[in-house]
Amino acid sequence: MPPTKEIKCTNPDCELDMFEVHYTYDMPDDTTVADFACPYCGETDTLEELTV
Repeated sequence: MPPTKEIKCTNPDCELDMFEVHYTYDMPDDTTVADFACPYCGETDTLEELTV
């Protein structure tokens, strides 16, 4: 099964608590949180991967 990342946005003005990114097998192995943007506020540098 492809990996899933749980991500939170640390932007104090963003109302999104966290979101999950579900990969497909087509995603490159070197994909990181830096490749995504917050779906609510659109910021890219405020995302942080949660380790569960």
